Amino acid sequence: MNAYSAAQKLSAEFVGTAFLLATVIGSGIMAERLADGNVAIALLGNTIPTGAILVVLITMLGPISGAHFNPAVTLVFALKRAISVRDSIAYVLVQVAGGLVGVWAAHLMFDEVMWQFSQTVRTGGPQWFAESVAAFGLVVTILATLKARESAVAMAVGLYITAAYWFTASTSFANPAVTIARGFSDTFAGIRPTDVPWFIVAQLLGAVLAWAFCRFQLTPSNERAELV
Repeated sequence: MNAYSAAQKLSAEFVGTAFLLATVIGSGIMAERLADGNVAIALLGNTIPTGAILVVLITMLGPISGAHFNPAVTLVFALKRAISVRDSIAYVLVQVAGGLVGVWAAHLMFDEVMWQFSQTVRTGGPQWFAESVAAFGLVVTILATLKARESAVAMAVGLYITAAYWFTASTSFANPAVTIARGFSDTFAGIRPTDVPWFIVAQLLGAVLAWAFCRFQLTPSNERAELV
């Protein structure tokens, strides 16, 4: 258990999630403006900064709060009993708040109207399945890398999200706080608010399945009986 206070942990989660969303939205706006209508180039311009900022944020804030920046990740650590229910609720609240602040900061930096609602339709079975896959892969990446080489988590997560932007039909939101915040941005990275709930359901399902899988996969056979 680290020696940081609850206030320090929560502020780390708030600031980290805010910078994550500022990067997702800001790079999406910049990429779309520079891509001259080429959506593939715009997506690439959105992908690389997102993966990069995750490496930075997890490296510098991980020792303080665990660098969740994601209610699905917080849920998994609550299931692992690595964080209390009370603290996990506080984490989720500041993650959502930080995400919204990050979106608004990006709007202000790019001279956009601060308060927006996305019109981008992201719905349907393939999109929901993609979000379950994205969240499953993210949680497995975190838990398996923590066990294999804790110091590599930041790089592993950044690279996973960079890849998942391109191999999932939904461009891998994989994060309920990110999903909520992106509903308030009618820009390249937005999602229509009415599509947000199903994305979150799919993300949480994928995360819980990943937790269950890792309990089996990462527990040595001589210790597995203790889980029953």
